[in-house]
Amino acid sequence: MPGSIEPLDLVGVQIPYHFRCPISLELMRDPVTVSTGQTYDRNSIESWVATGNTTCPVTRASLSDFTLIPNHTLRRLIQDWCVANQAFGIERIPTPKQPAEPTMVRTLLSQASSVSSPFQSRLSALRRLKGLARDSEKNRSVISSHNAREILISIVFSETASGSSELNQEALALLVMFQLTESECASIASDLNKVIYLPQLLFHSSIEVRVNSASLIETVLAGTRSSDFRAQVSNVDEIFEGVTDILRNLNSYPRALKISIRALFALCLVKQTRHKAIQAGAAEALIDRLADLDKCAAERALATIELLCRIPSGCSAFEGHALTVPLLVKTILKISDRATEYAAGALLALCSESEQSHRDAVSAGVVTQLLLLVQSDCTDRAKRKAQMLLKLLRDSWPEDSFGNSDDFACSEVVPF
Repeated sequence: MPGSIEPLDLVGVQIPYHFRCPISLELMRDPVTVSTGQTYDRNSIESWVATGNTTCPVTRASLSDFTLIPNHTLRRLIQDWCVANQAFGIERIPTPKQPAEPTMVRTLLSQASSVSSPFQSRLSALRRLKGLARDSEKNRSVISSHNAREILISIVFSETASGSSELNQEALALLVMFQLTESECASIASDLNKVIYLPQLLFHSSIEVRVNSASLIETVLAGTRSSDFRAQVSNVDEIFEGVTDILRNLNSYPRALKISIRALFALCLVKQTRHKAIQAGAAEALIDRLADLDKCAAERALATIELLCRIPSGCSAFEGHALTVPLLVKTILKISDRATEYAAGALLALCSESEQSHRDAVSAGVVTQLLLLVQSDCTDRAKRKAQMLLKLLRDSWPEDSFGNSDDFACSEVVPF
């Protein structure tokens, strides 16, 4: 049998027969033993069982239960073999992280939620759950299936009047790892005490607590259908100030930057409170951070800018920033179709309200960008906005607006 195994591709070394998973025939990375005594790679046997199979793939005997016992001895032998064959380019397989066993998860959740348990015991349980949740999506699924979200929401908002304890903070850090249901989001958004509590955490001394609070705010707003509940959240004092402050001052933390953009966008979807974003300095913060964002975050930032340009105070605030128009013009056809659409929409709103924005846009070369846009494969909405903006700027085109553009000499749009 071992002699029939083909050499491992590219390295010219044979994988020992008993190191290969009988299902995938690949080197096992996390060997586990089933009730029949056969050993398989965890991913392979889990996939086998998940498709409805109830027998052992090798023996064809029925599995008396589906418990998977880690085969530590075999895993260490495989690791030793990998180390011994490093000269052939084989990397040592990492020691697998502990899976979240349902029994253990139930015990930890019970311990964390029990008000009669010692504080340190509850805190330790939450931290162990957080560690498991960070390890894998499967662990998060197992934890979530045991009513974890409801338990965590209860802990996060318990004793809110006394301030944020370590228990609240750990529960919050774990809660934001899960997608909340609509009813769970509504249960938070409809409770004024909970709604008031979250913005307080936006000014916490811990960066993690501030960012996790912004994350939960975004999740609740995105998951709540009721416009009244969304308005209640966005109307809370200092919620815009807290999110904007994260965007303005924590730009060296990638997660903080992304989450603050998501939260600000969700808040600005509520029409009646957009003026609060402007009052909090969101316009300046968005323009200052636009160049630091990745594709997805930049799209949301530009969408937020377009939303804020729909109110007079928003147009005034963006017009007052010297980089607004040049950055928006530069964004067209540079990031994505969505980004182009939002940038064109924001420019249309600004140029409709301000002669100065007119002149700045033309000086920045917007005419050439828009003409390229209408000839591109961009979205129909983006093209309509571009056509409307070209019509609006028609009387402001300088005579040499085409001649000064190197790009316009090209007869085709160069894909990027």
